[in-house]
Amino acid sequence: MHLRIEGTDLPGRACPAAPNFPGYENIHVGVQRKDRPAEHLDLQPGDADSVSWDLECEPKQGPEGLELHGRYIQNRLGGRFVYLSWGTVDAEGGFHMFRRAKLMLRDVDPAVMAAAVESGTLVGRLGLTDPKGNPACATQHVVWTAE
Repeated sequence: MHLRIEGTDLPGRACPAAPNFPGYENIHVGVQRKDRPAEHLDLQPGDADSVSWDLECEPKQGPEGLELHGRYIQNRLGGRFVYLSWGTVDAEGGFHMFRRAKLMLRDVDPAVMAAAVESGTLVGRLGLTDPKGNPACATQHVVWTAE
């Protein structure tokens, strides 16, 4: 099965400094690999019109219903989720994370999850800019659909 994340409304490649925020340049976003915070899938520029990632995953029956397992699906207290990591890319191509957004899979309606297992694709759509114009972080509202 596939899990596709689609992001719109990106914040741009730069965030100016503000109180309690140092500011950053050459911002990119990618999906963090499970238990490997230094590994990211397909870094995308922060000024793209939209971004998307396709993740291979496997649905399994868990104690509270269907759950997804895969290389990019985290599992911590509070349930399964995907991290979108924001960072800067330096001149040598190194990625330096400064914040993350958490996409909670427990928020997928059970009927949508069942339909996604049947169709083979679960899609999560979200905006990626916070109210201050910076990269979205913390737990995000995602619209989940089966396609």
